[in-house]
Amino acid sequence: MKIRDLNLVCTELDPSRFPNRPLPEIAVSGRSNVGKSSLLNRLLGRKNIARVSKEPGKTRTINFFLLNEKLFLVDLPGYGYAKVSKEMRGGWQKVLFTYIEGRENLRGVIQLVDSRHPPTKDDLKMIQRLVDAERDFVTVFTKSDKIGRNERDKAIGRYRGYFDGFTVGEFGKRTKSGDDPDIPVIFTSAKTGEGKDDVWKWIDSLI
Repeated sequence: MKIRDLNLVCTELDPSRFPNRPLPEIAVSGRSNVGKSSLLNRLLGRKNIARVSKEPGKTRTINFFLLNEKLFLVDLPGYGYAKVSKEMRGGWQKVLFTYIEGRENLRGVIQLVDSRHPPTKDDLKMIQRLVDAERDFVTVFTKSDKIGRNERDKAIGRYRGYFDGFTVGEFGKRTKSGDDPDIPVIFTSAKTGEGKDDVWKWIDSLI
């Protein structure tokens, strides 16, 4: 997508103040410090539109980026961040799940996982929420420039192994049968730009 016009139009945790324009929304989800802001900057072709920090947990609101007056790219708060109060984490989680499960304009979710490590319990919990809510999603492995080809194959096999017991089909929709879940995976690197075009192709397929 060629971005001609880009605006951050809303930073909120109050659902009543979210944009009410009838435009499709694509959300970006992931644990704290997984590289969410870096990927957003790469997708949007900007250096600092999404704030990047070495300190995890910087995204503490739901941020709505309006693209070409046609699409919202939605930056969700990072989950799994321990250095805030339990009450604050619970508040983030409540708003996050409310948005994912009930937002009418949400077309799909880009679910980030660090390619160097197994998915965390919080990652798997979020993915289960997406499946239960029957949301389209794609798994994006971040920081792919830091691992080799063999490690990538192992990462995919390890990741898909977590889905024994339920199956998901194209774009994350639940299916009725099948032992080998077809979970779409894209490797990305904010440093090299790898995977950027594939992510946009996935977004285009939904909107």
